[in-house]
Amino acid sequence: MVTVILAIAAGGGVFAAAYFVGDWGTGWSVFAGIVGFGVFQGVVGHLIQKRVKREMEKVQAILLAGQKQLQRKMQRWQLRPPGSVQAAQKEIAEDTKVFVRQALEQTKSLERFRLWVPLMGRQIATARLQLCWMIKDFKSVDALMPKAICLDPTMSAIKMARMFMLDRPMPEIEKVYRKGVARVRYNGNVLLAAAMSWMQVKKGDADGAFKTLTEALKKSDDATLKQNHEQLMNNRIAHFSNSGLGDQWYSLLLEEPRVHVQRQRSVYR
Repeated sequence: MVTVILAIAAGGGVFAAAYFVGDWGTGWSVFAGIVGFGVFQGVVGHLIQKRVKREMEKVQAILLAGQKQLQRKMQRWQLRPPGSVQAAQKEIAEDTKVFVRQALEQTKSLERFRLWVPLMGRQIATARLQLCWMIKDFKSVDALMPKAICLDPTMSAIKMARMFMLDRPMPEIEKVYRKGVARVRYNGNVLLAAAMSWMQVKKGDADGAFKTLTEALKKSDDATLKQNHEQLMNNRIAHFSNSGLGDQWYSLLLEEPRVHVQRQRSVYR
């Protein structure tokens, strides 16, 4: 918001200079002031956005480094498996909490841009909500949700998932779904449709899930949506599964992924 005030001041200064000093006349002076406002707003806004992007990249770098460490650990487990699947899952969860909390700490560097960037507070809330979601800190998620921006499919799907966890009425969840799919392009509706149809199946509304997928497939050719649509068409509700979406689906925390730990086998000659 500070940039807008300064831009108005800059535009006013240009107008005054053109009108009183340059004697340009009212029309040209107003035009010069508008140009001055736009140039100042554009240049300063661009510089600030570059700094915001740099700080967000630091957050992403922490997450990427943490995920790479987890991948290396899981690769080592293929050679030397942990004691049990439950132990492996617990260790992954604890390791994830460490680097996600580091990323949350890093988001504090964005606070100084609140007065300079419109909606910066809501952008920060959205980033923090997604991080808190990763470590299942639902208390923080619920506190941040009213401030977050649900403009992308992932955020809309997270909101739907949390509403489902809290046993909110399905019409309310469907309202979020409709709003989410209205703004996506082709194949951008996959996660939303997968989540909506899964919730309807869980609530015993297989017909509603079938209608959701029928509509979704008009704007998608995703294999998982097609397979689930076929299963419902043939009344094979038990075979309905979003596992084909992989981590994208499991990141909604509606289902736990199946972890398979490969154990070494002794070879006797």
